[in-house]
Amino acid sequence: MLIALSPVLFYSYKYMPNDTETLDFVLFQITSNRFADARTAVWFYLVKLIPLILLITWFVTCKQWWYHAILIPISMYSFQLYTVTTQSSQKADENEVLYVIAVSMVVIPIVYFIRVKLVDKYVHGIDLKAMDTELQILKEKEELRKEREKLEKSQKTLSKNM
Repeated sequence: MLIALSPVLFYSYKYMPNDTETLDFVLFQITSNRFADARTAVWFYLVKLIPLILLITWFVTCKQWWYHAILIPISMYSFQLYTVTTQSSQKADENEVLYVIAVSMVVIPIVYFIRVKLVDKYVHGIDLKAMDTELQILKEKEELRKEREKLEKSQKTLSKNM
């Protein structure tokens, strides 16, 4: 329902009056917030809010392995919406890239790690748990072999001494 109404909500600013400082609604009031007028402020809010809502919906409902990558545009729109609502209109969409880069530095390695694990398991047929078990068995065999060599060496020295 929200997805179907998103175009209507996105273009709802066109039906608001021009050159007003405040727009009064039933539950809240929107001011110009240092923009030219309240309609421009609503436009800025909607341009950030509607894609953010759609991306969050996509993130929550996505079943693909790469869905964490959707966090990058979500963070971008979140930081932009925060900037538009709290700072002056001259600084809108300026420094958010620094915050998005920080989020990307966390999200991209996680997504790559998940991808590598899935490709190894399902494409190449590599089962990492089985490999770990096999390596553990090989280590134990090597330790037993070394113990046997020590015992044989000590047995030889004992037989020479007798």
